Order: sequence, then C-alpha cells, then structure tokens
Amino acid sequence: MTNTPPVRDAHASATLRDAHDIATTRPDTKPARPHFSSGPCAKPPGWSAERLATGSLGRSHRSKIGKARLQYAIDLMREMLRLPDTHRIGIVPGSDTGAFEMAMWTMLGARPVTALAWESFGEGWVTDAAKQLKIDPTVLRADYGHIPDLTQIDWTNDVLFTWNGTTSGARVPNGDWIPETREGLTFADATSAVFAYDIPWDKIDVATFSWQKVLGGEGGHGVLILGPRAVERLESYTPAWPLPKVFRLVSKGALAEGVFKGETINTPSMLAVEDAIFALEWAKSIGGLEGLIGRANANAAALDRIVADRDWLGHLAPDPATRSTTSVCLTVEGADEAMIKKFASLLEAEDAAYDIAGYRDAPAGLRIWCGATVETADIEALGPWLDWAYATVKAA
Repeated sequence: MTNTPPVRDAHASATLRDAHDIATTRPDTKPARPHFSSGPCAKPPGWSAERLATGSLGRSHRSKIGKARLQYAIDLMREMLRLPDTHRIGIVPGSDTGAFEMAMWTMLGARPVTALAWESFGEGWVTDAAKQLKIDPTVLRADYGHIPDLTQIDWTNDVLFTWNGTTSGARVPNGDWIPETREGLTFADATSAVFAYDIPWDKIDVATFSWQKVLGGEGGHGVLILGPRAVERLESYTPAWPLPKVFRLVSKGALAEGVFKGETINTPSMLAVEDAIFALEWAKSIGGLEGLIGRANANAAALDRIVADRDWLGHLAPDPATRSTTSVCLTVEGADEAMIKKFASLLEAEDAAYDIAGYRDAPAGLRIWCGATVETADIEALGPWLDWAYATVKAA
C-alpha cells in the first residue's frame, strides 16, 4: 500500500516551490547600460569614441591647438562648477590621488593638521600625513556609513576631509560647518562630489577631483582647485621636505601660473582631455550644474525606493542628510565577502550590472554609482535583478 502525503503538506511544498521558482526567474528587462562602477564611471549618454574631437591628437600639448584645448577644458570646468574667478584650476598628473597629495606635500606643515577619516581614502590621507610627512595630525574618525562630529574641529588647524566618501556612501551635509573666519586651510578631496553637489567655494581653499567620477571621463588626470588663501600659502611657505618635479607649483617664489592656464607640469593625454571636453559639453547641454545635480538626485531617489521595498537590503549610511547621492553603499542581509563576490559575478555574467561589489576595505555589501551619467531607467531596471541575484545566492 502506497502512503500518500497529506494534501496540506503537498500544497505547502508546491507553494514553496512556486515561490522559489518566481524568485529565481531571470527578469525580462535589463538595464540598457549596466555600468554602475564607482570609478571609472559610466560614460555620458550618447558617448562614442567616434564623437570625440581628434584635431589635438598627435600634436604637442604645447602647440597652439594643444594649449587651446587644455584651456577650453579648464574654462568649461569653471563654468560648470560655477567657480569664482578667485579660484584657479589646474590639470595635474595622478588622478585625484595625485592632485590631493600634490596639495598636501606643497602646503602642509605650516600649521597643525586635523584629518577627518570615515572611509578608506580619508584614512589614506591620514597615513600620508602621519607616516610620510610625519606631521602627527589630530584624527577624527567615524565608522563606515557615518561621519565624525564636525563640531570638534579646531579651525586654527589645516583640515583634510573627503566631501563625499566614495567607499562608505557617507558625505558631509553641506558647507555650513566650515567657518568663514577659519585660520587654517580646508583641503577637500571632492572627487565623488564635484558636479553632483552645489559646493560653497568660499569655504574651500583646496579641492581635488578626477574626470572619471561624475563626468564619466577617463582616469590618470587630476584636477587641482586653489582658492586665494591656498595661493598665499604656496607663495609664503616652503615645506621642509623635498618636492618631486610633478609637485612643484611655485617658481622663484611665485605661483607657476602657467599650470592653471593649460601648461601642464607633465605631458597629458590629449585623448583623455578631449573625452573630458565631450563630457563637459554634454553637461552644458543638459542644464549645467543644476542638470547634473538633478540627474544624480533622481538616480539616488530611484535606488532608495528599491532599498525601501526590500527587507534584505539597506543603506550603509543610515542618515539621509549625510548619505551620498553618487556612490551609494548598501548592506545585504547575511552578506560576507564570498557572498557579495558571487552576487556581483552573477549579475555581471548576465550583463545586468557591472562592478557593484563594495570596496575591498568596506563592510561586505554593494556599491552602486548613481552619478549624472547613469540613466534613472537603468537604476529602476536593476531592482528585479538584485532580487534574482539575492535569491539565487541564498538558494545555492
């Protein structure tokens, strides 16, 4: 005689099986551009190599056309950032890292230093100050997803900070915490912030970034912005340590003004410059800074809706006031490094999302770029794929 399972148990098994089948069914719609890397980031919509100007390629960067294109890139950056005439813009080597270290090596040492660290790049500047320059900075730290108590800063010091923590998803809320009467200089690593936030330039003495973030440009080149107080420091202070050639911004006691007019310290890639010009012209065509900020905010809001609808997904930065709208870091229930690696690999294999695993030094989780070059529709299409990947990994 055959034992027949109770109908209740059979129904329960069928229900569980159906739920599993639904959860692990691949979604029908993929993001049109699954490029969610936090650097280098998605190219601007409509980008193609064939659309780049090529007249400067194969020419000296010191030729008439080379200088003109470099100056044009600087002029476009000034216009898009609404940067006042009091601030200078220079194109320098080494991406954002090179630009920030150039500022540290040439200007620190005149005053005590306070360094704010709440993610890996901020910790890198602490290491540079303490172990390389041997300045012994005051360090204010916070865990990933949070920022330090900004009221504890001694503004007689020079202050180093990241405006937007690319690896933690946490940012400063605004510039209100920076006093106009500060004695020290502000050094802002703003690589995931410029073109995504309205930065109060009167509060910033030094800012650095690279084209590879919000503009979706190529890496390898940094941008250094100097306010008048930073220029005064450069012209009145000589650091105790030697400076390599690529860091030298002063000649015969005066600022090397040519660096801020397209006469770069070392040879730039004119192809990368033309790529940046394309991105800046695109930015101008969509309404400039307001258009860029609006697109990033819309993308971040779309991702926030995805997170809000899922119990297993959360924000690493819990406070919306200090949560990034560009490099958004997410927690995943039950995640460890191996799980996240498999999760991200599944989506990449499906061409549904590229490069969304969290930064190696951050807590295990996802990191999804929401900067202006990403389309909101692609963020929205990502939600069902996150469900699929999560269910697949959990079922394995």
